[in-house]
Amino acid sequence: MTTGSQALKAPVSAVIPCFRCAATIERAVASVVGQTLPPAELILVDDHSRDGTLEALQHIAERLGKDWVQVLALPQNLGAASARNRGWEAASQDYVAFLDADDAWHPQKTEFQAGYLDRYPDVAACGRQHSTYSPNPPRLEADALKGRPLSSLALLLANRLTPSAVMLRRALPLRFDEGRRHMEDHLLWLRLALLGHSLHWIDAPLAYSFKAAYGESGLSAQMTAMAQADFDNYRQLHREGLLGFLPMAALCTYSLLKSVRRLALSATRRPGRPQ
Repeated sequence: MTTGSQALKAPVSAVIPCFRCAATIERAVASVVGQTLPPAELILVDDHSRDGTLEALQHIAERLGKDWVQVLALPQNLGAASARNRGWEAASQDYVAFLDADDAWHPQKTEFQAGYLDRYPDVAACGRQHSTYSPNPPRLEADALKGRPLSSLALLLANRLTPSAVMLRRALPLRFDEGRRHMEDHLLWLRLALLGHSLHWIDAPLAYSFKAAYGESGLSAQMTAMAQADFDNYRQLHREGLLGFLPMAALCTYSLLKSVRRLALSATRRPGRPQ
């Protein structure tokens, strides 16, 4: 039986942007297939990988059923922001949930988040940061699931939502910035919040990462790029009239201090470093 033949599904379009992800995509897709309430559709977006990834995605669609899996192929490499946007545009369901190709979902993610958005129609998006992978994910109880509003200030000080753990309403008027390759998700959450949309933080493990947050695989250069993207985000919000000059300057200084701390943490985690 393919997933497409299952009758009961959540009104969710799952979107996985893929770039050279052949080594991890099966794990990510398995976490979608294994949902207690599977999404109504799965959209796989190949970001012009040119390494066999597209063929792997097409094989997944053949195996699981093309009535459930849609494969999109971008004509050039545009980055995860654009790949997510293409999946979002192709989505047919009320809610859209993203999953990075090297992450995985908690088995009850779609069931609980779709239910949460059903219960709170004024909430534009809900989620949290991902958790470190555990082979024995805790069972979530509906009456114990708690959420709380995220203030604009809390979001300005830190990116408290990662795409793999977010579910949002398809009809939202904003999208990820096309072509932006760092901190594009944070910019979207900030725009939504500063324009008056309600975002909620969910107190439950929703998605899992298989690597450390900072410092793994020589990410110092990427952390520098992320810090630059942080500055760019604040400046962009200032240009759009969503953030005053003094708050922008204060946030850029704060972001610089965070970056220095992250680089220091990265240095202490390097393999072989004396303790």
